[in-house]
Amino acid sequence: MESALKPFRALAYAVGVMLIVLCIGMVLNYIVRVTWWPSLVIAQVHGFLYMVYLVAVMNLGMKARWSWPYMLGIMLGGTVPLLSFYVERRVTVRVADQLARAEAPA
Repeated sequence: MESALKPFRALAYAVGVMLIVLCIGMVLNYIVRVTWWPSLVIAQVHGFLYMVYLVAVMNLGMKARWSWPYMLGIMLGGTVPLLSFYVERRVTVRVADQLARAEAPA
């Protein structure tokens, strides 16, 4: 599980940052009416990173034996600004607890 946790954490942060920057670009574009050309590139990068994030969640979820509804909730964490940071922290704590229980002497 540890090998799957590191990519998940990195991608959760990357997706979260890109989503925040994308939201700022959308506000500039649609509310302030400032055409911010990097928002097109950022949208594509965020979309690609989100797809890789989904694969990382599947990888970690299968290794940690999560239920499908829980995995789906984690996957949706990359669609709401700032939620991916919260989800990443909760998942890291949960996986650390699972690893601690697995390593504890019986």
